[in-house]
Amino acid sequence: MLQVYDDAYFMRQALAQAAIAAEQGEVPVGAVIVVQQRIIARAHNQTERLNDVTAHAEIIALTAATGYLGGKYLTDCTLYVTLEPCVMCAGALFWGQLSRLVYGAADDKRGFMRFGKSLLHPKTVVEYGILSDECQQIIKSFFLPNAVEILRKLATTLTSFFGGNE
Repeated sequence: MLQVYDDAYFMRQALAQAAIAAEQGEVPVGAVIVVQQRIIARAHNQTERLNDVTAHAEIIALTAATGYLGGKYLTDCTLYVTLEPCVMCAGALFWGQLSRLVYGAADDKRGFMRFGKSLLHPKTVVEYGILSDECQQIIKSFFLPNAVEILRKLATTLTSFFGGNE
């Protein structure tokens, strides 16, 4: 089959979804699911909006894709996601029998690879590092301003508690 689009193209589509999440105050993770060079699902994190800790981009994309396909298996599909999936999402991808997973940025704290590829279906091919700099940057730019604000509030609280600049 002729390859019109490459992994970088589809990861850019996932990054566009991550940008939507960031604009909505969500952790900026985006995902697209592709079958035969066609995007069948687009999603971004919606945990805040939906008050649902399971509303990760991967889960929402998986649900949309299985609805589109009319079945629960993603045996011919590739998931492109900007951040390494967590263990919960890896479990869902296992049960969905995803053919291929491509992620941009590694997540050393919460990513499934800390536990090994065995969390995914044995037939799932894993690739990573596609547009990793861009994927890391969108996550870092989201959390850095929040970290500065938290530190500022902590400094104010500590200054008040300890009585000012002594």
